[in-house]
Amino acid sequence: MNGQKEELTYTGAVNELEQIIGQMEDASISMDELSAKVKRAAELLQFCRNRLTATELEVNNALKGFEE
Repeated sequence: MNGQKEELTYTGAVNELEQIIGQMEDASISMDELSAKVKRAAELLQFCRNRLTATELEVNNALKGFEE
């Protein structure tokens, strides 16, 4: 990385979750890494949940404009 923090996207979060799940399924995560990976997965899930909720609100607000 070049020192700049990359902004997380929904797609990026899902891809990272899939990588973590894959590592857990094929047991390529050591016991020492497991706790950190589970914590990161929980953070990614929360990010995705928040993004989905925000998107749902935006879509509902946009649709209200059509109903009026």
